[in-house]
Amino acid sequence: MTSGSGRSRTDGVPARPPATAAAASAAEYAAPALDKALDILELLAEAPEAMTQTEIAQRVGRSVSQIYRVLATLERRGYLTREAGSGGYLLSMALFDLAHRHPPLRGLVRLASGPMRALADRVRQSCNLGVDDAGEVRVVAQAESPADFGYHVRVGARFPLDASATGAVLAGLGLDDAERAQLAEGWLARPDAVQAGVTDVAVAVADRTGRTVAALTVPYVATSYSAVALDEVVAAARETATEIGRRLGGGAGTIGA
Repeated sequence: MTSGSGRSRTDGVPARPPATAAAASAAEYAAPALDKALDILELLAEAPEAMTQTEIAQRVGRSVSQIYRVLATLERRGYLTREAGSGGYLLSMALFDLAHRHPPLRGLVRLASGPMRALADRVRQSCNLGVDDAGEVRVVAQAESPADFGYHVRVGARFPLDASATGAVLAGLGLDDAERAQLAEGWLARPDAVQAGVTDVAVAVADRTGRTVAALTVPYVATSYSAVALDEVVAAARETATEIGRRLGGGAGTIGA
């Protein structure tokens, strides 16, 4: 046998390069079923809609028989759910529940709570923080209005991405021309889809990479008792979103990033 990396043995079979310690360790501790599960979760986390078993298998480069038991287990454990009608797979809220206990999300809420409280006091309206949770808006923090009236959004509430100002800021969906012009300036004001008389003012919050990780929203209630005008609320919300971004190491959000 000839010596040296990349040379061939005398029997014509290429010699394998010496295995590194890292490669040997990775092979020793490989967990194929876990790899399949993570591939599936990561795929569905970015999927815009439900995916069938066949579609998932094709996208992760495996056969249906290779992922069948993994899908069944993820569904049994509550991490996946099935769409009525098509039977396609969607992520459930279980990963959100895990993330909510995870330091990064706790850190986001902790860093945002002070500026949000200051914003609520300044504009005398409530405000909330929403994130994109598997294709839906999920409210993760709330600051109550100090006034006798206000619009409360429950922490944990979910809304379609394409049916709210918060969702539009997070994903850039369902916009008309006037709203696109607003988003170009970094904010969006839109009548609330559920509650008449409420205008949602939403602004993106970015992490240190400039990626939008949340949307700060003020559900502005305009009455004769409103102490602050809408344009002042917009300015205050934008300042607050920037402050939260600074705390995260970022700055102004990039809409739909």
